[in-house]
Amino acid sequence: MVDVILKGLAIGLLLIFSVGPVIFTTIKQSINHGRRGGFSFIAGVWLSDIIWVVLSNGFSEAIKVLLDFKIPIGIAGCFFLIGMGIYFAFLKKIEPRRLQEPTEIAGDEITPTGKKKTNYFAIFSSGFIINTLNPAVISFWVLMAASLASVYSLHDRIIIFSTCLAITILADVGKVMGAGYIGKKLSDRVILLINRISGILYLVFGLVILAGIIYTLVKD
Repeated sequence: MVDVILKGLAIGLLLIFSVGPVIFTTIKQSINHGRRGGFSFIAGVWLSDIIWVVLSNGFSEAIKVLLDFKIPIGIAGCFFLIGMGIYFAFLKKIEPRRLQEPTEIAGDEITPTGKKKTNYFAIFSSGFIINTLNPAVISFWVLMAASLASVYSLHDRIIIFSTCLAITILADVGKVMGAGYIGKKLSDRVILLINRISGILYLVFGLVILAGIIYTLVKD
């Protein structure tokens, strides 16, 4: 039992310290929309992770079929990231949050009365889509489930992945809480810079993953 828990802890720590678009977006959403915005985003990521864990462990044959379409899914995810990167880094005009004139930013809606209203479902959906269409996420969960299936029983794997998800959820909660606190201390200029950097990171991650997919296709 201890070995199983430690295995789940190790996988969770591996995910915590991995760098990807999700961690930067979590921080950005928390700064822009407060803790509710940050939690909305990571809730979408959590749902995506849970779905992939369940599918990879309980529907292995279906996942093997889905893996045949990993490249198209990956390309779609790359273009999604690239599109968001170009939009947030170069096209989207984000005004300082302390300006009185209501300005729409990612996840915001302007009501007919001119007030700004945060669309938390849109933020939740963006977290779910970014994580679900990430080919690295698909490969990670599927390959991890396949490798563990040859050594551990289904019961043990449930404990491993439950521990793993619990650790990552706690880490995400910490990121949101920390980003929300830091966001209150940042100037408008720094917050605008963070938004631009986040968009550039979207673009970079999307291009890097797309280049890897193209390289694989050409190599084969």
